[in-house]
Amino acid sequence: MGQRRRKRGRRGRPESSRPTTTPVVTTAPNRERRRSAAAPVARHPSSEERNAAVRASLAPLAPGERPWPVKVSVAVALLLAAVNLGLFIAGAKPSVGGTQPKLPEIIVFSALMLACAIGMWMMRYWALLGFQTLLAIGVVGFCLALIRVSSAVWAVVCVVVIGAGGFLFVKLVRVLSRVQMPKYPGQ
Repeated sequence: MGQRRRKRGRRGRPESSRPTTTPVVTTAPNRERRRSAAAPVARHPSSEERNAAVRASLAPLAPGERPWPVKVSVAVALLLAAVNLGLFIAGAKPSVGGTQPKLPEIIVFSALMLACAIGMWMMRYWALLGFQTLLAIGVVGFCLALIRVSSAVWAVVCVVVIGAGGFLFVKLVRVLSRVQMPKYPGQ
């Protein structure tokens, strides 16, 4: 078998057509001198500087102010509580993981959603954070359900819930940063 000849590091013209003069090699200090003699290089702010600028631009929510993501979240929480309880009372028997939820489970979930809705309407930090957590769990659950979807209709439902839930989650982050944490005695 014949041996192959490799060209290492040479690309372009063959050796016979290359110029005989040696190129001038520029060293790093020369480059630095040229750069410093030119216009100053704009420095990008660090992530901590950007975070500080964003924090400075955030104004606390005024008393009684409720941004639209909070209003939408309250409506979603109330709707989930009402639909969940209403379907159970109407006799619909949804199956979750092969088992049907019992009355205490339905009542606990509906009470949790009602408590979240009331707390979010009163602009409580814990309620917004709790609803955001439940929203994230729901989005992840629908992402996992999308893996095993069996029809195009359920695929569309999963994608819509993932998109809307993710959008609402992102919008609640800024609202949550504007809500003032309660001051406890001794702080």
